Formats: sequence, structure tokens, C-alpha cells
Amino acid sequence: MTRAGSSRNHRSKKKRITLMLAPLAALAVVVPLMAQAGAATPSEVAADCQSDPATLEKCEFVDVQFKRNSLGPNERVSSISDNCGIDSTATKTFAVTASVSRQIQIETGRVIDGGITLGESVGAIGGKFTDQTFNLTSDTKTSTLTFSRTDTVLANSTAFFMWSAKRTDVSGFLKATYKEAQDGQTVFFSPSEGAATVHVFYPQLLKDGTPDGRLWLRNVACAATTSTTSDDGNVASLRDAASDAEQAGFGEGGSTVTDVEIPLSEVAPQ
Repeated sequence: MTRAGSSRNHRSKKKRITLMLAPLAALAVVVPLMAQAGAATPSEVAADCQSDPATLEKCEFVDVQFKRNSLGPNERVSSISDNCGIDSTATKTFAVTASVSRQIQIETGRVIDGGITLGESVGAIGGKFTDQTFNLTSDTKTSTLTFSRTDTVLANSTAFFMWSAKRTDVSGFLKATYKEAQDGQTVFFSPSEGAATVHVFYPQLLKDGTPDGRLWLRNVACAATTSTTSDDGNVASLRDAASDAEQAGFGEGGSTVTDVEIPLSEVAPQ
């Protein structure tokens, strides 16, 4: 009887030990699974392509489609000349400076510089689209158009020069190759393979290397209000009144705005 009782107690003890070890074994299985869950997300790929970390072997921009002669943002590129309260036109001299550079846009409103390997890839793509007709700014160098010009400011108006650069819009996606596998793979995409949502804007240049684009003189009718002069000689409230006009495209400023396009042949060496 005693021996039989001992046998039952012995089996019971082994069972208890087994039950205690089971959770530990399950935990050991979970840890490797968690360690493997390290796949790069599209946002991480974009960030790595910009910062070029040591874990990255290379980052490439893969082009999918393109559009030439795409106009960039509308920009005011001169100071504002004031002819408010004067019932006749005035002749004013404007100093104009417009600069362009290559831009990589990974999402709406977000522009990045790009790391070394991405920059090399983007430069190579730019070279692919440069031909006898279109010369592109495919590297990080800035090209500038600078000149001084005398023009007519309309009666009771302010005037300034506006600019919109011509550029080749190449769209595609980012392909990142890592030195070590993450979640069983080394290649990841942003935002996805085959997408055309990453844009690289290559400014188009004239033969002399200055930027190509649309240039125009904009006159804005003055508001019928009294204003005070700011430190730089321009009228503070005129700046406020003209701020909306500084965003509009050529011919899109409304009834109080008059635009006159200036051919680049008149201001840039050919």
C-alpha cells in the first residue's frame, strides 16, 4: 500500500513540473517571433533614403512616368513698388532674382534633400531625361536668374514680378536595399512597388544655364485705405493687400490684378 501511494505521488510531482515548464516554453517561442517583426514601413524607407544610415546598402528612385514643362509654384521674385494714390503711371526699376533647384517630394507638401545613394540615383534619372531640347538641373546645384529691369507701374497700383519655373516632373517610387534581412527580406518600397506618387522635379534650363519658366509683371490695384510705411520703404498694408495676389497664377489674380508676361529673351542671355 505504501509503495503504491509513493508511486502515485511521484507521477503527480512529474506532472506538476511539466505544467510549470509549459509557459516558459511558450514564452521562448514568442521572443523570436517578435524579434523577426522588423519589416521597414514606407515612412521608414523614405526616412532612411534621406538620412542614408549604415544599415542601408542603397536607395534608388525608380521612375514610372514623367511630364515636361510642368510649372512650379507661383512666386514673387522682386520687391513691391508703390504707386498708390497717384493718378498717372510711373516708371520703376525692379531688381529680380529667381532661383531653382532639384526637389524630391515624397508626399504632398513634404520635400526632402535625399541621402548620398538616393541623390546618385535621382541624378542618374535626371540625366536620362536630358536631351538636346531639354537641359535639366539633375544635381543639387541651384540655378539663378538675376536681372534689373525698368517697367511701368499703373496708376494707383502696386507692382512686382512673378515667376513660375518650368520643370520636368518625374514620378515613381523609392526602392531601398538593406544590408541585413528584415522579416526575411532586404528590399522594401515607399510607398509601394510600381507607385507613381514620389515626385522628383528637375528644373529646365535655358542654353546659358539660367532657369526656364514663366515671368510676368503684376500690377495690383491699391485698396482705398490709408496705410503706414514700413522700414524697408514699402507700405505695410499694401503687402497685406497684395499677399493673395502673390499666390495666384498668371492671369488668375482677378479683376484688380493686371499681368503682363515678359519673354525670357528680353532678360536672360541666349
